[in-house]
Amino acid sequence: MSAAPDPSSVAQEDLDAVERQLGRVPRGVVEVSHRCPCGEPDVLRTLPRLPDGTPFPTSFYATCPRLTGAISTLESQGVMREMTERLAEDDDLARRYAAAHDDYLARRGELGQVDEIDGISAGGMPDRVKCLHVLVAHSLSVGEGVNPLGDEALAMLPDWWAAHPCTELAGDPEQ
Repeated sequence: MSAAPDPSSVAQEDLDAVERQLGRVPRGVVEVSHRCPCGEPDVLRTLPRLPDGTPFPTSFYATCPRLTGAISTLESQGVMREMTERLAEDDDLARRYAAAHDDYLARRGELGQVDEIDGISAGGMPDRVKCLHVLVAHSLSVGEGVNPLGDEALAMLPDWWAAHPCTELAGDPEQ
């Protein structure tokens, strides 16, 4: 893992793109941790405590509407339930998923400690799958091989960027 990113180094054009994606000003951004193949930010790394003081365990936050929509489709198909069942049956998968939890906590810890969320990662880690958005964002940000279920979900996704860049969605009636 590398040194903690500097929040002041996030380019204003990236923050503007994310604001268009989310329909609101992004909070607590320390870096764009992954870019969509269209070139726009699609995952942010965020502070563990937002500027208003709120604890925020979601260190890797998916922002691209096409990406989050594709992940939501997977969630609606029961993928999380199936993954959680596999965790209870497959000791190796459970061990690797627990290691992903530890990785998530270590990376968040680089940005500061927040007592209220100490030991709590996100997405249901380490023993269940509660949010594929977090798992995919983690995999996109840190690379393949760290979060096995994030990697699996990412492999199931269609090419979300193929239609056109994510920032064009604001005026797209076919979102």
